[in-house]
Amino acid sequence: MKEKAIPMFEDYPDVVEVTQLREILGGISKRLAYQLLTSGKVHSVRIGRAYKSPKTSVIEYLTGEAQCRISVS
Repeated sequence: MKEKAIPMFEDYPDVVEVTQLREILGGISKRLAYQLLTSGKVHSVRIGRAYKSPKTSVIEYLTGEAQCRISVS
């Protein structure tokens, strides 16, 4: 059966900035947000001095899907 998609964070754009990332993650500190981005726990790209993250990467971090991907051959 096909799983029904659950809309998450519809009010946010598809690519979020650090301020929006902090809001999505419950108001975490700026320092912790940058640690998540620089460590790669939340996928991001750096454009100039700004970090941009796909909203899907933030959702994967929250749901733990990035760590749980297992492929069975």
